[in-house]
Amino acid sequence: MKVTVLGSNGYGGMLLLRILAGHPDVKTVIAGARSQAGVPVDQADPGLPHRYVASGKILPTVLALEDAIEESSDVVFSALPHGASAEVCAPLLGRVPVIDLSADFRFIDQDRFRGAYGSDWPAPKHQGSAVYGLVEWYRHALPGATVIANPGCYPTASLMPLLPLVDAGITINGPIVINALSGVTGAGRSPKVNTLYGERTENAVAYSPGMQHRHHAEIVERLEMGGSLGHPLFFNPHLVPLKQGMAITMVVPTAESTRAVEALKDRYNPEPFVELTGTRPPETREIRGTNSIRIGWREEENALVLMSVMDNLWKGASGQAVQNMNVLFGLDETAGLLHPGEL
Repeated sequence: MKVTVLGSNGYGGMLLLRILAGHPDVKTVIAGARSQAGVPVDQADPGLPHRYVASGKILPTVLALEDAIEESSDVVFSALPHGASAEVCAPLLGRVPVIDLSADFRFIDQDRFRGAYGSDWPAPKHQGSAVYGLVEWYRHALPGATVIANPGCYPTASLMPLLPLVDAGITINGPIVINALSGVTGAGRSPKVNTLYGERTENAVAYSPGMQHRHHAEIVERLEMGGSLGHPLFFNPHLVPLKQGMAITMVVPTAESTRAVEALKDRYNPEPFVELTGTRPPETREIRGTNSIRIGWREEENALVLMSVMDNLWKGASGQAVQNMNVLFGLDETAGLLHPGEL
């Protein structure tokens, strides 16, 4: 299999190169980036194992984006920014499967997309055919997909605990509150003042809380597809001094906590990348460098507290994208993704 990665200079693109280079079913990997065109790939990412470049599995030079999309690949991963992704991939859409890590194809409702990103859909012709790439919930729709919209990291970590409750028809008696903590790599690799070491170390801050964050719209849209929530959802993201990883704690007002926990177990016990920790709160260090999400819970009187942790660059981005590729092509879903994580 021949694979192209557009936007290989960002954190998501760099991790895609590393995962795909070690994937047993991938024979050739092409890196494409606007800012690093012509740079040797092992200089663009010095952490890339030399054996991958020496063996020829990864093309030795980063191509310009326009040259990279001319390569006849079996699948293209786009790790480009929102808006730019659909524009650059336009010549490929409908011709080659595209797995897009931006938000350009994630929304069903254009008004909701416009409210979150301030513009119309960048590729409306292909929006209706895009499959939302939350594999555990949309696996059935992935084979044969021409566009896969890889979910955001915050939505993945929020939706995975909540969707089984909506699917089981659990009665929710009040507003859902999601408090989310994320490492700085979630903000991307471009220099920003608020992600400088001096700004983030020994410091944590909430940003765009309540209903302001763009991922709020993505979370609500996917939950409402399972039925009306009947109550508002408040999403409160925080930037914390972690390189990567995210932890979410949410409170769901319900008198059906026990049935909700059973719904979680029934839905996720067979899943290779979902691990349930029961009443023990999961920790970010347990999943860093893995494609796993861990979910725990605590039953309170008239409420269920749900906790999830995952690596925002793996299950929240590149790992999930490769998981989507595996299902798309009928490969072993875990191929290239069985990593034990870091200590």
